[in-house]
Amino acid sequence: MTLARLSLTDFRNHAAAELVAAPGLVALHGDNGVGKTNILEAISLLAPGRGLRRAPLSDMVRDGAAGGFAVFAEVQPDAALPPVALGTGIEPAHPKRRIVRINGAAAAATALGDWLAILWLTPAMDRLFVETAGNRRRFLDRLVLALDPRHAQHGNRYEAAMRARGKLLTDLAGADRQWLASLEAQLAEHGAAIDAARQRALAALSAELAGQPDAPFARPLLTLVDAGGAPRDAPWTAEALRELFAERRRIDAAAGRATAGPHRDDLAAIHAASGRGAARCSTGEQKAMLLSLVLAHSDCVARARAQRPVLLLDEVAAHLDPMRRAALYERLAGQGGQAWLTGTEAALFEDMPGPVTRFRIAGGRIAPG
Repeated sequence: MTLARLSLTDFRNHAAAELVAAPGLVALHGDNGVGKTNILEAISLLAPGRGLRRAPLSDMVRDGAAGGFAVFAEVQPDAALPPVALGTGIEPAHPKRRIVRINGAAAAATALGDWLAILWLTPAMDRLFVETAGNRRRFLDRLVLALDPRHAQHGNRYEAAMRARGKLLTDLAGADRQWLASLEAQLAEHGAAIDAARQRALAALSAELAGQPDAPFARPLLTLVDAGGAPRDAPWTAEALRELFAERRRIDAAAGRATAGPHRDDLAAIHAASGRGAARCSTGEQKAMLLSLVLAHSDCVARARAQRPVLLLDEVAAHLDPMRRAALYERLAGQGGQAWLTGTEAALFEDMPGPVTRFRIAGGRIAPG
């Protein structure tokens, strides 16, 4: 997949911007604060979910604008096929409702995943392995979504059923037992689908990583674990989840939340070369493992969907030594697809193998170069 054209209207600091890019590497350079990451964030909204910053929609509207924003892209699935038009944004009258259009027709945000897979790595993710389990679950689910666009629908329905069950459990004695059982059946159905998709994605990713060397990027060993840190050896079945939720009604009512299930699982990683847990590794090793993981996952997506995901790599080059930077560029250029990279200096991208689309961002303007 290639983003052939990207247009932004009143998005963050960009009043009106248009970028035309070719397949291959896309380099965005400019001083801090000029809006490079904002462009990557806009692209990330062309996939299901809340984007790479997970920001409220209202925060994305340019200061001084009327209250809405728009992101539009022409996506080229194949040189022999016509481009697909993807658009998203909000209107001033409905600032909390995201609008999605595909080829001009209204669509659900989850439908974006059928057309475009997007992966990203940002400086905010550098400490993923020492942050909360929730952050790692969201990261894992983003990887799964690129392989299985239906994953978002199962996640949305699971969360909706979990919220509805939580409301019933606030008055367990007076709760409608039939309705409660129905909600738990929905939780079990979608929870089992979520878990199965995660297990498949991790198996494919682990196989891809196993065939890669430990250098120049650190190779992680990945495991799905439960809330207590024990490996999840067997997948959840719908029947097992129904029994689990029914057995834990009183526990969950007292806790005010569902205390067990796929929404409590975590992603564990070990540095393959040293055997240390990722949380105990240096910041540089953690970043290298993340980069290795994202690159391997790109290969998984290409294998599964017969098309490369669009990669968004924010300020990655600045934190790599020249040898690893050159290796990254060579790998990105060699694998095909399209990767968007940001950096403060044009010199960071001078040695990129072609083809390269270059943009300079300064003074609120985006220009080739």
